[in-house]
Formats: sequence, structure tokens, C-alpha cells
Amino acid sequence: MAVRVFRRISDAEESVHGSHVHFHEVGADDAVADVIGACTALYTLKIDGVAVTPVAVGGGFVSGEHGTMPVPAPATTAILKGSDLSCTYGRQEDGELCTPTGAALLAEFSTIIPDEIGPVNITGTGYGAGSRDPPGVPNVLRVVMLEKSGDLTTDTVDVLETNVDDVSGEIIANAILVLMNAGARDASAIPCIMKKGRGGYLIRVICREEDSVRLAGVMASELGTLGVRCVPSVHRFIARRTIETVRLDIQGTTIEVPVKCGWIGDWCYTLKAEFDEARIHAEKLRLPARELIRRIEERAWEILPGAGAGDTSGPGKSTERQP
Repeated sequence: MAVRVFRRISDAEESVHGSHVHFHEVGADDAVADVIGACTALYTLKIDGVAVTPVAVGGGFVSGEHGTMPVPAPATTAILKGSDLSCTYGRQEDGELCTPTGAALLAEFSTIIPDEIGPVNITGTGYGAGSRDPPGVPNVLRVVMLEKSGDLTTDTVDVLETNVDDVSGEIIANAILVLMNAGARDASAIPCIMKKGRGGYLIRVICREEDSVRLAGVMASELGTLGVRCVPSVHRFIARRTIETVRLDIQGTTIEVPVKCGWIGDWCYTLKAEFDEARIHAEKLRLPARELIRRIEERAWEILPGAGAGDTSGPGKSTERQP
């Protein structure tokens, strides 16, 4: 995770300075400590996801190695541009409130859209104070730990649809990949019979309301369709999801594989081993991937709430029991 944070900074520096990358102030010892310390803290908490509220970047100007620059600094701007974070500008006297290191950490940590959190209980909170003391505004970073309340939460999405009968399977597969990378919550292609008995596909995309227009444009450009239907404000129920680490002894080797779980309350009602991780282990162990996945999922059912067998570690925690 720390390496990915520094890669974000490196990519931002390269976008500003070209291929000759140098880390400026963020390469100092305190920045290395900040990144590794923050990643270690997040890992230790064993949480399921992070939501970052709009980032206050400040205002005015800041002095750096290349002289006086407007806030946010060029590298900070590049990092925020390449993330899904929103930001707010402040007054000129605020100065720099978000550095490239801070922006890269927040961008790496962010996995949940704040508007999609829903009803929660606050289970913990912490504050970190900075050295500056601006008048009227506490110079602190607040972190709040939340726990979902209730069994299932709800949110509102838009459903985009279009029918195509003159597009190859390769183009459809690529379009789905592009749509997912562009922010779609889900995308699928459903075989259907169209007018004059022609075979075609119904392309369906689930997305946030604010992304509808943009993703409809992506559908049009990738598929060549002349129209995209939008069914707005569709309510959906969402099960809480976690990634559990399942440890398994097999052929004298101990392996750990992440398993994606769906929860209703404290009951795990569905789970699936992450295929890419399982495939790598299967190749090393010279086992068919489907056989190893079966063993991993059987072990997960034994130790997670849902099958009624074995002890439980509770949702959201790594499982380390031995078979």
C-alpha cells in the first residue's frame, strides 16, 4: 500500500515535470514516515472500507523548491485529478491545507463514496493536530470509525440501457471494461432477440445519478449506439460486503486467500474465493484451480457465521484458524 501511495506521487510528479522524476520535499524522511505510518495504522484497524469527505485544499500560495506556487500545489492537483475525491477551495489566508503526500494517502485509502454510507453507528473517533494554529478553525484531521446499522442498507441508482445488434463480442467486452473503469457500479450484456428476428444484446449499466450523462456518452462512443435509455432513481437493497482472509494448510504449505463475503446482520449468507489469488496458489501447488477454490470456500464456510459449524471471528476480521 505504501508503494502504491508513492507511485501516485511519482506519477503526479512525472505529469508535472516530464519523464525526469524527482520527489522534491515529499522524498524527505518525514514523508516516508507519514506514508508508512498511515498505511500501518489503516492496516491495523482491519476495517472494511474508507470514505473521504471533500478535501479542503486551502488557498493562496505556497513556497517550495521551485519558488512560489498557487495552492493546491501542481503535484497535489495532479493526484486529486486522478482520484475520485472531491475538494473544496478556501481563502487566500488559509495557505496550503493538503500536501501531495496527504492527497496521495487519501486517494489510496478511499474506497467508499460518502453519500453511500447510509445509517451507521459511531464506534470510535480520533483527532490529529497540526503544528499551525489558524484563527477560527481548528487545524485537526478527524477520523471516525463507523459500523453499519441494520441488516440491509439502501441507495438510489440509475439504470442505463441500449440494444445493439451490429457489435462484435470483443467490442462489447471492451465496452463493459471501459464502463467499469469509468465508474459504473455494474455493467452486463444480455442476449436478446431484436426486430426482424435478429440476435442482439441488451447492454445494461447501473450507476450513480450524477454519472448517468457521462456514462451514457461512454456507451454511445464505445458501442456506436444512437440512443441510451435511462431509468432514474431505482432503489436497491445492499448487503454489507467484507473481504475475509482464510488460511489453509494444504500439501504441507500454508496459504492465505481473500474471500469476498456478503452479510445480513452477523450472518454470512454468501461467499466466494478471489479467483486470481487462488489461481496463483493453484499453479504453485499443481492443483486444478476449481479444486483449490472448492477447498478454500469449504474452509470459509466452516469458520464463518452462516453454516453453523466451527468458531467465528466475526465479520470484517482476518481468519487465521488452522484446519
